[in-house]
Amino acid sequence: MIGTQIHEFAKKLWPINRSITGEGVRETLKQIQYHIAEVKIKSVPSGTAVFDWIIPREWYVNEAYIITPSGKKICDFNNNNLHLVGYSVPFTGEIDLAELKAHLYTLPDQKDAIPYITSYYDERWGFCLTHDQYNQLEEGSYFVKVDTKLFDGELNYGELILPGKSSEEVFISTYICHPSMANNELSGPAVVTYLAKWLTQIEALEYTYRIIFIPETIGSITYLSQHHEIMKKNIFAGFNVSCIGDNRSYSYLPSRNGKTYSDEIAKHVLKWTDKKFRQYSWYDDRGSDERQYCAPGLDLPIASIMRTKFGEYPEYHTSLDDLEQVVTPDGLEGGYQMLRRAIEVIEKNRKYKIQVLGEPQLGKRGLYPAISSKKTWDEVKLKMNFLSECDGATSLLQIAENLDTPIWELYDIADIFLGHGLIKIND
Repeated sequence: MIGTQIHEFAKKLWPINRSITGEGVRETLKQIQYHIAEVKIKSVPSGTAVFDWIIPREWYVNEAYIITPSGKKICDFNNNNLHLVGYSVPFTGEIDLAELKAHLYTLPDQKDAIPYITSYYDERWGFCLTHDQYNQLEEGSYFVKVDTKLFDGELNYGELILPGKSSEEVFISTYICHPSMANNELSGPAVVTYLAKWLTQIEALEYTYRIIFIPETIGSITYLSQHHEIMKKNIFAGFNVSCIGDNRSYSYLPSRNGKTYSDEIAKHVLKWTDKKFRQYSWYDDRGSDERQYCAPGLDLPIASIMRTKFGEYPEYHTSLDDLEQVVTPDGLEGGYQMLRRAIEVIEKNRKYKIQVLGEPQLGKRGLYPAISSKKTWDEVKLKMNFLSECDGATSLLQIAENLDTPIWELYDIADIFLGHGLIKIND
């Protein structure tokens, strides 16, 4: 089962300390590259201007922990990388409990969860712990060790370009900047890696695929600053991939436009995957890299299809977002198959034109039951209705919508009629 393979891959990525820069990003990209050799690892130096932003300094962590007055080591980064606030600056010293508490973060309403906290652009240090641990802290002097470095380095991302028959592009983006959390965000890069592996095995892609693995926000801004002209010219569909590994629900976040080809595909696939899928609002619910891809002046046709959306499940941005209870092989399987179906729609969506006048005689071609009965129409209804839509102007996706049927149930029918010369592709 592909979901099990993806889950095992996610387990390998789990312990890596990822942030928006650093060795954790590079190691993650190398792991992806192990599965897809064609992925290129790119770098952009710290201090580089990217639109209205600046590439930050690179962050390195050697170790970080707190020693309590009784000599117990707590908040040890080596035990759980969520303990350290992302991009914490160096600090070593003795401080009392009151001063320490100003640097501690908990979730009082989730007492057994370590929160995920970052401070990328304001220099500070801090630790995250469960609220139960926080309540057990004793008065006295604490030794704090934050052995980190911020230095002029680079931002890294991975890029995969798969050429197709057409220079028109399908764009897929996922992010690799979160440490040990499963749905947000190990599921995205793990699923996209296996989706890309599947695409590399297709001998003749109809379209070119541009697939990127990036740090969230600053990574998408960086990539756009380098490639936005060719992206605006060539990209006609695409998806931002995030939170695609749990097995609770399916959801969809539209592009800013809300009426792009990607939106049409997303809604169709989800409608036939989960009738109860949740549709979110661009204005109230966006929060990932779709903000950048759909920004005014860029306006790329990018939608997001997910399992349970970021911010909509209780374990989000905590240590409880794990690979046991939250992200499962079944959940990853469902996310993978949903994305694969969306890509197949793009690859197989054609306009067909019937090649005979009037209704074709299917019987002489072995496509109609030899014996006519009351059940005959039911057996051929979908085929006949499909032919009735083959006017050369209506796409397969629109035909599926008109017939209220999943588009993938029409693929074989179209191939059969093509094989008999009853229809032709009219793109």
